[in-house]
Amino acid sequence: MEKNITLRLRFYTVATKSFDTVLKEFEELKSEIEPDYKVKILDNHIWISLGVLQREKYSPHLHLQLEPMEDGNTAVNGLYGPDPVLWTFFIFLHFLIAVIFLVASVSAYTKVRLHQNYTIEIIIIALMLFSWFLLYYMARRNRKKGMPQMNQLQTIMERVIH
Repeated sequence: MEKNITLRLRFYTVATKSFDTVLKEFEELKSEIEPDYKVKILDNHIWISLGVLQREKYSPHLHLQLEPMEDGNTAVNGLYGPDPVLWTFFIFLHFLIAVIFLVASVSAYTKVRLHQNYTIEIIIIALMLFSWFLLYYMARRNRKKGMPQMNQLQTIMERVIH
């Protein structure tokens, strides 16, 4: 039976181990699972991602932030996210579409006020709206395609946390 991860890509859990024990176990896990998975550890942050051979453009990565608790346990804040390069590209596309949409809207308004033909601006505005919906659809599709890999990352994390 496949594990179900909620639509919220953030989560919080508590490891019933000390902060130092959790870090030590992730260090040990790092050498055990490479090259299938990549684990980076910096201070109280841990990044887990798929190895180069398994990675696809939609492959997620898991970022964990560990915080020691007063009772000796460790608080774990987790965040699943897309590849940072892909995320930056998507943000760039959104920004570009927004700028083109804004320029076309201002140009259309100006031409309407001057009683000139504004058909091209309306076409550009419609294309930008379509592009926004297309980006949204692509992001949802990539997220859905990455769900099995998210489950793999979850399993790797649970080997240490639980």
